[in-house]
Amino acid sequence: MGSASLSHSNPGPHERAHPRTVMQGRRRRKVWGLEARPPPSKSKTHTNCPASAVDTQGTYPWTPTLTSFFCRISHEDWSCSLIVASLVGAFGSSFLYGYNLSVVNAPTPYIKAFYNESWERRHGHPIDSDTLTLLWSVTVSIFAIGGLVGTFLVKVIGKFLGRKNTLLVNNGFGIFAALLMACSLPAGALEMLIVGRFIMGVDGGIALSALPMYLSEISPKEMRGSLGQVTAIFICIGVFAGQLLGLPELLGKESTWPYLFGVIVIPALVQLVSLPFLPKSPHYLLLEKHDQEGAEKAFRTFLGKEDVSREMQEVLAESRVQRNIRLVSVLELLRSPFVRWQLITAVISMACYQLSGLNAIWFYTNSIFGKAGITPEKIPYITLSTGGIETLAAVFSGLVIERMGRRPLLIGGFGLMALFFGILTITLMLQDHAPWIPYLSILCILAIIAAFCSGPGGIPFILTSEFFQQAQRPAAFTVVGTVNWLSNFTIGLLFPFIQQSLDTYCFLVFAAVCFAGALYLYFVLPETKNRTHAEISQAFAKRNKAYPPEGKTDSAVTDDKMNIQLEPDSSSALEN
Repeated sequence: MGSASLSHSNPGPHERAHPRTVMQGRRRRKVWGLEARPPPSKSKTHTNCPASAVDTQGTYPWTPTLTSFFCRISHEDWSCSLIVASLVGAFGSSFLYGYNLSVVNAPTPYIKAFYNESWERRHGHPIDSDTLTLLWSVTVSIFAIGGLVGTFLVKVIGKFLGRKNTLLVNNGFGIFAALLMACSLPAGALEMLIVGRFIMGVDGGIALSALPMYLSEISPKEMRGSLGQVTAIFICIGVFAGQLLGLPELLGKESTWPYLFGVIVIPALVQLVSLPFLPKSPHYLLLEKHDQEGAEKAFRTFLGKEDVSREMQEVLAESRVQRNIRLVSVLELLRSPFVRWQLITAVISMACYQLSGLNAIWFYTNSIFGKAGITPEKIPYITLSTGGIETLAAVFSGLVIERMGRRPLLIGGFGLMALFFGILTITLMLQDHAPWIPYLSILCILAIIAAFCSGPGGIPFILTSEFFQQAQRPAAFTVVGTVNWLSNFTIGLLFPFIQQSLDTYCFLVFAAVCFAGALYLYFVLPETKNRTHAEISQAFAKRNKAYPPEGKTDSAVTDDKMNIQLEPDSSSALEN
């Protein structure tokens, strides 16, 4: 019985669970046992790192240098497969979302001229200004409607295909949309551009739900934040790429604007040919497909090591309350008392993400730059600085998120946005009083963008992945994604009226939203860095007034849960 009792005990600080083979009749079976191991040697941990990057305790001091950063990620077993999966997944997904946010700005006059020509060819008279405005508004806003549809589709597709295959299938939407939009001018059909924008929105809705789930499930908890920020980084890179390619010297000309939409094919094809060579999510394989060997193999591939027992234990601990796993519906998630405040927090953080006013910044950028004395010909190039600031701030957040945590970056980001929105309101009121005030307005714009991308621009997606267990995650992303796209559509629809009514005071509305979001998160949001789902659930349990079943027994992973492939008579093999 000694072996049986050992398998029910918790591993000590220098023990590890590892698979061993026992004989059961004529069959070999792999079971989980415990084996003592010596404490890790600090002298071998940093063999490739310079002495300046490591302190006397063998840890990494806080130095924001690339050397110390790469030493940390090499120590944390960032394998080539994990890096490739995050880069390829984000390039074909969140990059396209960011690209389509900014790509319509540069060719706006040419697209409107195309609409007028198409209308005149069909009806024999030019289009009136109200109809043209309506068609252009539909072209821009229908992207958000498509995103909402994609959010609802992701649960249906993901249930049958999993996270990775959902991303692969999603490339079909991107390629089809790109071909429609690129061929709209030669075909003389303005409907092709509008339908292409809608399908591209569907692609974005699926991508912003499936990609964060996939990245969260292939990474250990020590890397979830850094890997999750890849989504935000590539959104910013996509915005910058749309601004760059929209320059007149590149594709922002009357004869070449359709190619701005045609290049969408490239990221989709790169993901389509690269992602099949990478494993599926180990969480999906183990918890939904009950494929333990496949999950172990996927963990080894992504983590670049043979001993993945700790990661398997964490996933199996989550499976104790969902052995016969069934995906939770949206209605069941909304009614569940165990995740009530997790859902409220995820919804509020995502709503603040869209309603924080960053879209309003783009409306004022050109006028502020013009009043600062920048000539109209140079404004598009100066605008590139905003995309560059976005990207740098998102990269900074990815470098520090695992050291600083989610709370400081998210709360601090919203707080700084509220502060600089207030200052920007004052500078816009006084910008005619002194020649240097418009430059202060430019600095406020850049500061707002940096504050947004350093935390609020990506962390809401990470929190949604961390708050919910495997069976709840698709429904949670459906709810949060719906809030995301509805907020996107609402701000696009209402902002012109807000701006017309309040003029420069409209930024005070966004300052109030950011301040309210920071205040709520300060009192409600716990730190999720390096914490398992059970630990995060326990942090919310008091506020929910309901303790999750798995939280009380998470510290003891019993043998019948650890070994999901053992048959009832396998206990005798353990005793032998």
